Amino acid sequence: MNNRLTELFKKKDQEVLNIYFTAGFPKLEDTVRIAEALEKAGADILEIGMPYSDPLADGPTIQQSGQVALNNGMSIRKLFEQLEGVREKVSIPICLMGYINPVLQYGMDNFLKKASELGVDGLILPDLPMDEYEELYKQKFEEYSLSNVFLVTPQTSNERLKRIDALSDGFIYVVSTNSTTGNETKSTEDNTAYFERIKSAGLKNPTLIGFNIKDNSTFLNASKFANGAIIGSAFIKAIEGQENLEEVIDGFVKKVRG
Repeated sequence: MNNRLTELFKKKDQEVLNIYFTAGFPKLEDTVRIAEALEKAGADILEIGMPYSDPLADGPTIQQSGQVALNNGMSIRKLFEQLEGVREKVSIPICLMGYINPVLQYGMDNFLKKASELGVDGLILPDLPMDEYEELYKQKFEEYSLSNVFLVTPQTSNERLKRIDALSDGFIYVVSTNSTTGNETKSTEDNTAYFERIKSAGLKNPTLIGFNIKDNSTFLNASKFANGAIIGSAFIKAIEGQENLEEVIDGFVKKVRG
């Protein structure tokens, strides 16, 4: 499969920076403004969160940003309106991250078609079961050149890891801990054996480590074991309540890059 995501990893395989932000946060119409600022500042991938009222894997920071966005009036329909013409402004890969329920309510086929038309490259749906994806949706994802990104955790067996790798085309999201995002009590440094296991598994797909990556040192540490890392909660905290988003985003990305 060819899309901006697969092309990126052909060209760059180290210190790939994926930044997550919630669509419609801090303000409803900030989505594309943040996307543009992130590309300009040096992010490699944009992961746009589609807020949902029952976000299982999200820690308090991202949950709260999702609630603010929902209160602002964010929905999948609204996000798709905002992304009309985004490819005239943003050239780096875009992934949409969310939960399966709102997508199914929208209609999976309609969702995939629209996302593809708007220039989205991948989807991250943590609660989409692997069997369901393989049996019902894989062909459609491929038809629309959309990568489906699976998550692996310290509990993922080698057998399941191999199966995920076989079903994936884009990257594999390596969740650094068993906790939710932004959990300060867990350190990515504690997971060396787990990261080494993933790194030595001979996967065909690139890997990005996410959850609790927040600054230059955690980013560089994660990048020793994977092709890069994903930052979410720390970025949400940085932009919360900020008016001068472009300046804040530029400073944040440069600090992470070091």
